[in-house]
Amino acid sequence: MTWDIFSLIGTAAFAISGAIVAMEEDFDMFGVYILGMVTAFGGGAVRNLVIGIPVSVLWEQGLFFTVASVLIAVIFFFSGYLLKTWNRWGAYFDAIGLAAFAIQGALMAVRMDMPLFAVVAAAVLTGAGGGVIRDLLAGRQPLIFKSDIYAVWAALAGLIVGFDNYVHDAALYVLLAATAALRMLSIKYHWQLPQRSLLPK
Repeated sequence: MTWDIFSLIGTAAFAISGAIVAMEEDFDMFGVYILGMVTAFGGGAVRNLVIGIPVSVLWEQGLFFTVASVLIAVIFFFSGYLLKTWNRWGAYFDAIGLAAFAIQGALMAVRMDMPLFAVVAAAVLTGAGGGVIRDLLAGRQPLIFKSDIYAVWAALAGLIVGFDNYVHDAALYVLLAATAALRMLSIKYHWQLPQRSLLPK
């Protein structure tokens, strides 16, 4: 049940994120639908390939496809108001999607008795993979490569799940809130990882 809830939260958040990015790039209705779907399900598909889950499992998520389709349609047809508030709320959707999918991916790897490194990798791929595909298709530099800390929070969530540092489901929801909050704080206060450039200044 918990895994399904995290899947639903991540799917909803990233479907909205993908649809908005598509409209910002002037995609047509079909393009908005495709980018929303790719953002919502791309990370999970990549994770499945890496940890050995059949790709066909993707097509068994009928409820999540329905939720994503409805939300993308709502975003498209009511974009007049939503686009005005996207700059303020868009990062929240992305942060929630990152946190929910990171935990969901880690939980799946734990269920399969994968080693800790695989659990962390599953968290990062699921949490950040859809956003990377979204940004590449939209012609943008993926957030995962930018200065504000992004995928590190997904890896940290995966590490906590991998160590089994929770007693009951409530702790997972606390981890969801904490991961999303850390992502938002890294944006607000411009927390950055060390950088090194080979280009002369």
